[in-house]
Amino acid sequence: MDPGDPVDPIVPPPPLCPVVVQTLPAAVGWDGQLWAEEGFGADRAALLAAVNHSLDYLSTAASQEAYGRYPLPDITHDRVNRSLRRFRTLLGWASSAEQLQRWVRQEFVFYQATGTTGDGQVDFTGYFEPTYQASLQPSAAYRYPLYRRPPDLDTWTRPHPTRLALEGADGLQAAQGPLAGLELVWLRDRLEAYLVQVQGSARLQLAEGGSFSVGYDGRTDYGYTSLGKALVEAGQFRLDELTLPKVLDYFRQYPQDLDRYVPSNDRFVFFRQTSGAPPTGSLGVPVTGDRSIATDKSLMPPGALALVVTTLPYGSQSDDLRPRSVSRYVLDQDTGGAIIGAGRADIFLGSGELAGARAGLVNEPGQLYYLLLKN
Repeated sequence: MDPGDPVDPIVPPPPLCPVVVQTLPAAVGWDGQLWAEEGFGADRAALLAAVNHSLDYLSTAASQEAYGRYPLPDITHDRVNRSLRRFRTLLGWASSAEQLQRWVRQEFVFYQATGTTGDGQVDFTGYFEPTYQASLQPSAAYRYPLYRRPPDLDTWTRPHPTRLALEGADGLQAAQGPLAGLELVWLRDRLEAYLVQVQGSARLQLAEGGSFSVGYDGRTDYGYTSLGKALVEAGQFRLDELTLPKVLDYFRQYPQDLDRYVPSNDRFVFFRQTSGAPPTGSLGVPVTGDRSIATDKSLMPPGALALVVTTLPYGSQSDDLRPRSVSRYVLDQDTGGAIIGAGRADIFLGSGELAGARAGLVNEPGQLYYLLLKN
């Protein structure tokens, strides 16, 4: 080739490609958790609720606008809507995991996420709604605030102030800046306050008595920087051994390092009181434990039915979790700051301590399929 010849640009693979169902492993689509066929409680009602939440989203003008921008022409708002309604009917009729699997494989096209490099591998992580101690008033014990959305956030000059500029290196210097007076509630621990920003919601047990729940209400205009990845870059962990429990253990052992690493994430998240409502995803509908996922919504169809094939931890206690290979029907109802590209997905695993322990252990490869009715 002559050095002066034009070079064709490298065209990335589409985010989803249809696959021949008969070539898939036999276990794909067999979801034993729906009928307690895997030794755990049946959650068919939870999946039905998640389907209905997606249908609620698809009834909105926002969903029509989202599919007007969606890049794959054969995945339309109408087709996703019809697919969910048909799956809901089949789920109601089926009497076993095997029967549902057979019907789904007969009636639906499986669109596989192509992954980061086009090989079909998706890296799965988990997230959850934490429960922490908090107070409606600051004190020596409760020093770290969560903040309401600034009323003028939409008119803030870009680039927005960084996390360091908003709250200082120690997270306690916001009183003189644009967040002054916007404190919503105070937590005991800086790491916990930061993790609420990462997870996007929390249930709080108040020192004054009772409970208080918060949910996502906007953020500054920065990409997400992971504390875990920062620790890997600093040589504290290898990437293949990175889990949330290890990150938490590190900062409990070296709490002074929070002032070094937390400001590296410029993104700052704001909250509103949610009055005990269930955690809500980016589509504005509730997310359901084990049945909702977060993906990159510039590439993946919002609200659509999907199937994850990966390894998830199960058990009745946080200290007795065992990995299990699973095939799970899920709904794509959320997004996340670190969830970018066709090779990433985050599985919502519920609320509380056990959900947090499970979520912290999920760092697994797998496959992700979207299920659309045959035309």
